[in-house]
Amino acid sequence: MSLVAAAVYRQGQRVRTLTLDDDIALGDDEFVWIGLVEPTEGELRTLQARFRLHPLAVEDALKAHQLPKAEVFGDQLFVVLRTAHFQPGGLIDYGETAVFMGQGFIITVRHGSTRAHTQLREQLEAAPSLLRHGIDYVLHAVLDFIVDGYLPVVEAIEAEVDEMERRALDAFLGRAEVTRIFALRREVRRFQRLLDPTNEVCARLEHLELPCVDAEVRPYFRDVGDHVRRVEAMLEALSEVLASVFEASLLLEQQRQGAITRRLAAWAAILAVPTAIAGVYGMNFEIMPELEWRYGYFAVLALIGAVCLYLYARFKRSGWL
Repeated sequence: MSLVAAAVYRQGQRVRTLTLDDDIALGDDEFVWIGLVEPTEGELRTLQARFRLHPLAVEDALKAHQLPKAEVFGDQLFVVLRTAHFQPGGLIDYGETAVFMGQGFIITVRHGSTRAHTQLREQLEAAPSLLRHGIDYVLHAVLDFIVDGYLPVVEAIEAEVDEMERRALDAFLGRAEVTRIFALRREVRRFQRLLDPTNEVCARLEHLELPCVDAEVRPYFRDVGDHVRRVEAMLEALSEVLASVFEASLLLEQQRQGAITRRLAAWAAILAVPTAIAGVYGMNFEIMPELEWRYGYFAVLALIGAVCLYLYARFKRSGWL
C-alpha cells in the first residue's frame, strides 16, 4: 500500500485518520492531507475520481519525470518539485514530489525520495497555530522541507571539493581525481538547471493569485525562494572552486615539470664539460704537445673538475639545482 498517512484536520488539530476507501465528508473548517509514496495508477485514479483531479496533472504525477512547475487547473493547483540526495558514490540522486491542492484537500505524491514527510507532519501537528492556516501553509511546509534537503547535498559536495583542493596543493592529481572533478562539475550544473524552475515556482506562489493560496500565506513562499537562491549562490561558488582546483593543479604540475626540466638541463650542461674535453682528446691527433707533458693528465682532470664545480655553483645559486 502506498498510502503513508491520511488525516482530517480542524483548526490545526488532527481529528481523525483515513484510508483511501473511507468516505470523506469535510466540514467548512476542515481539510484532509493525504500522503502517498510510489502510488499505483489505480490508487491515483481513485483519488482523481474522488477529488476531481485534472487528468493531465494525474498523468504528470504518474510519470514522475517533470521539471519543477506550478500549474492551475480550474479551482485546483498542481505543484511539482524535485528532491535531491547525495549518494555515497558521489552522484546526486533525484526524486520528485507532486502536490495536488484544492478546496479542502492537499495530496502529496512522492517518487524516489528518501526523506519521508512523517517528521514534517509531526512538526506541523505540534504547531496548531501554523497548521490552522490550512492547506496553503501545508504546501509551503512541504516546499520548504524539500528545499531544505538541498543544503546537505551542497555541503557534501563542498566537503569533497575542499578535500580535493587540499590534495591538489600537495600532489599532482591523478586521472581518477581529474575525472572526479569533471563529474562533480557536471552534477553541479545539472543541479543549477533544476533550481531555476524551482525559483520560478516560488515566485509564482508568492506574487500571483492562485487557487487555495491566501494572501497572508504568500510571504511564506518568499522565504522558500530565499533558500533556493542561497543554494544557487553556493552552487555557483562551488562551480568556480572546481574550475580553480583544476587550473591550480594544472599550473602546479606545469611548475613541477618546469623545475624538472631546468634540473635536467643544468646537469646536462655540467656533464657536457667532461664529454667535450674527453672528445677532443679522443680524436687521436698526432701533434698534441700536452700529451708529452708529465702533468697533463692531472691538469685536464683538474680543469674538468673546476669547470664542473663552477657550473654547479652557478646553477645552484640560480635555483636550477
